[in-house]
Order: sequence, then C-alpha cells, then structure tokens
Amino acid sequence: MKKIVLIVFLAFGFYSCEEMVEEDDYLKVNWSARTTDVPNIDSLETGKSYLSVYSQIYSLSQHRKYNLTAMVSLRNTSETDTIYLLKSDYYDTHGELIKHYIDKPVYLLPMETLEIVIDEADVSGGTGANFIFDWATPKDSTKPIFEGLMSSTAATQGLSFTTHAKRIN
Repeated sequence: MKKIVLIVFLAFGFYSCEEMVEEDDYLKVNWSARTTDVPNIDSLETGKSYLSVYSQIYSLSQHRKYNLTAMVSLRNTSETDTIYLLKSDYYDTHGELIKHYIDKPVYLLPMETLEIVIDEADVSGGTGANFIFDWATPKDSTKPIFEGLMSSTAATQGLSFTTHAKRIN
C-alpha cells in the first residue's frame, strides 16, 4: 500500500513540474513577419469594415464597470485566395486612436485566422471601443469576416458575447 501511495505521489509531483508556457507566446501575432507588398492593388476589391468591441461594460449602474477580455478574430473566408489587411486601428470610446496594429499591409492565407487579444486589465478602450479594418481581396473572392468575442469570469459567473463587423465602404 505504501508503494502505491508513493507512486501516486511521485506521479503528481512530476506532473506538477511540467514546464509552463506563457499564454502570450501563443496569442501574439508577429505582424512584421506577415508584411507584404500588395500585388496589383488596382486589380483588387478594397473595403473598410467597422467592428465594435468592449473593454468594459456597465454593471448595476453607470458608476460601476465590469472589465472584459476581448478577442478580435480576423478571418479569410476564401479557400483559394490570399487576402490583405491594409489597416487595423483600435480606437477608444471617445474616438481617440489607441493603437495601429499594422504599419504595412499583411496577408492572410486561404482559410487563415489571425487574432488580436485585448487583456482584461487593459481598459483603455472603455465601453465603446472599436476597430477599423481596411482590406483588399481579389475581385471575385469572398470577403473577410471580422468578429469580436468579449468574455470574463469571476468566481462561478461567466459572461461572454460576440459582435460582428459591418462593412462601411
């Protein structure tokens, strides 16, 4: 019996020593490694999409806010064509630019998804944060999809909801 307890104890000990990988290592997109020259921009269809995201929402009253993690999903819906993001800008509730996520055009391969994650502790966007995306696709290709997923958990409570971009140009 002592041997069994010892084996179980050692197994749990080895399991708990597993190397921890920082979550950010998986979530970061190396935008500079994805930069590209957009071929024949005149032959592509260009567009602009608006996506609302929420760093915070009101809880109980306008004087109490609840922080959220926001994940912005950038999706190429084409099975055959590469698409291009020309701009990805994040604005706060007051319309002030918070961050340019890309400085030069980047590509998304067919059926590829990139993500931008805004940490729960980052409340710079406030209750009315938003993104503007400029993009380019081959003329007869499907259009990109931009979605936001906001979530948070506290104790036994969980909250999540989604938003979908609207093409504005």
